[in-house]
Amino acid sequence: MSAKVAPVTASAEGSKLLDPAFVRELEALRRRLEIRARSGQGGEHLARRKGSSAEFQEHRAYAPGDDMRRIDWAAYARTGDPVLKLFRAEEDVIARLVCDGSASLDFGEPKKIHVARQMAAAVGYMTLARSERAQLYVAGEGIAAEASPFRGRGGLPQLLRSLDALKPKGGTNLTRAIDSIVQRSARPGMLVVLSDFFDPGAVTSALSRAVSAGHDVALVHVVATEEIQPNFEGDFELEDIETGALVEVTMDASAVEAYTLRFAGLCEELRAWSKKMGATYVRVVTGEPLDEAVRRFVARSVD
Repeated sequence: MSAKVAPVTASAEGSKLLDPAFVRELEALRRRLEIRARSGQGGEHLARRKGSSAEFQEHRAYAPGDDMRRIDWAAYARTGDPVLKLFRAEEDVIARLVCDGSASLDFGEPKKIHVARQMAAAVGYMTLARSERAQLYVAGEGIAAEASPFRGRGGLPQLLRSLDALKPKGGTNLTRAIDSIVQRSARPGMLVVLSDFFDPGAVTSALSRAVSAGHDVALVHVVATEEIQPNFEGDFELEDIETGALVEVTMDASAVEAYTLRFAGLCEELRAWSKKMGATYVRVVTGEPLDEAVRRFVARSVD
């Protein structure tokens, strides 16, 4: 008889990222989360490649040069035809959470950074609750700061503390950060990028390189309501929250329309890339119920 494992609640660890009701939802959803890439290390989950674990997968006819120790002699005795026993390989699974730590996420109500942290905590919880590994990266100006991988439910408190400590500041270069993470990753896994994607670099090119390297890519696009429907009108002096640069603008109908078209273009670029590459794209608006966004994430939606 197996014992039932109680879900770990964030509130018990002093974090406000996951409340008990949200955790109950995640417990139901985690069983439906599929990570298509595998790290290649020994672990508790079964991969699609053939290997040498204890779970039988299929027979294959013997061919000259095959290892005779893998012949199924019982089947040979029944049929007279030599066949090999093939098994499903057990491999470790890892979800790499790449959280944008730039100052542009310090905006919205609630703040975009809070929503990004909550989504990262949700994906991390579902991964760790399945006895898999989660690793947090914070993307700054170029190189991503890396935390050691967390494993299993026991790693959740440390992951939540790392997310709680994430404070947005400065700029970011997601392109360089993603390339850096892919280069230092010994084996592919799920690569979850949580950002507002206000980045001047060729982000989709870096994401394509991640897919080519075998990573299962998922984009969580965090946007503020004010960014979708700006309600500014008149003359303003705006400060770039990341660089501190000042610019004077007149927000009339044409300026608002130009901004709206540019923002829509960003969303469409990410959506089109995701459809083309078979990636997940979930757009999360600050203030929307997060359980709905997580359900779309698990369903591999392209919003």
